[in-house]
Amino acid sequence: MKIDLRSDTVTRPTAEMQQAMWTAEVGDDVLGDDPTVIALQEKAASMFGMEDALFCASGTMTNQLAIKAYTQPGSDVICDKQSHIYLYEGGGIMMNSLSSVKLLEGDRGRISAAQVAETISPEHDIHSTVTRLVSLENTMNKGGGCYYDLEEIRAIKKVCEERNVPLHLDGARLFNALVETGETPLQHGEIFDSISICLSKGLGCPVGSLLIGTHDIIKKARRFRKAMGGGWRQAGFLAAAGIYALDNHVERLKYDHRRARIIGEMFAEKPEVAEIFPVDTNIVILRLNQGISEAEYVAKLAESGILGITFGKGLVRFITHLDFTDDHLEEMQKILK
Repeated sequence: MKIDLRSDTVTRPTAEMQQAMWTAEVGDDVLGDDPTVIALQEKAASMFGMEDALFCASGTMTNQLAIKAYTQPGSDVICDKQSHIYLYEGGGIMMNSLSSVKLLEGDRGRISAAQVAETISPEHDIHSTVTRLVSLENTMNKGGGCYYDLEEIRAIKKVCEERNVPLHLDGARLFNALVETGETPLQHGEIFDSISICLSKGLGCPVGSLLIGTHDIIKKARRFRKAMGGGWRQAGFLAAAGIYALDNHVERLKYDHRRARIIGEMFAEKPEVAEIFPVDTNIVILRLNQGISEAEYVAKLAESGILGITFGKGLVRFITHLDFTDDHLEEMQKILK
């Protein structure tokens, strides 16, 4: 039995999701007449109480489209130094938007209102870049799946409003945070100017993310998506999977979180493990004792059928997901013993 915990992107569509896909009514999304894509976009916008949404191929695309829509060449984006938009999107902020970044060191990737207030460029300073966007990530991948306190997000929004700077959320795993906190999409839609959510991570879709925001931002993003080669035709087959996931795969995320905590407890007993990051959602990060190669450790686990990834010097990451069951968890316990 192979136990694949490299990411929550490795899932396969369930039989029910496949049925929804194969029976979807489709059109041509570039021409704007794919009814299932339209239905998905309207559903997502309604969930968050926002005006509009755009279905895209990936979370990298939705984040980069938002950044492109808000910024101008020579401006800057404020984010944590561990942010996905900075570390894992191919230098897209610089390549696509000709903008710089102001990197903050938050608490496991969560920045504060005070940090943002100190970092936004003064409008009158001609020597500095102009801050055009603040971006948060929730949950925080490099922080081990930790999530923001809603009141801190509101405090950050207040600073942004005072300084006339939009606030974007990379919410690739936002639903993982919501099932833990009991908060709603509407609460987040009231705060952020735009939100990116991923359908192909914890929600189990084969492809796709959504950018949600105002009519104006989505109109700009749609044009940039086309210019980047991101227009697609009968995308309704994929959009149908997204609709099914939003209806059926959100609440079950709590099972992924339970299994992740058990995995953390299992590795905490291993003598080669120096530290386990707090397991808040579905991500488990462990720090190995000094002198142990993370690459060799991952390779050794793979020989036994457990797949994880290296995540920095001395760090290894595992992510639970839709296709990781209690049977897999039991087998993993046997292997580790």
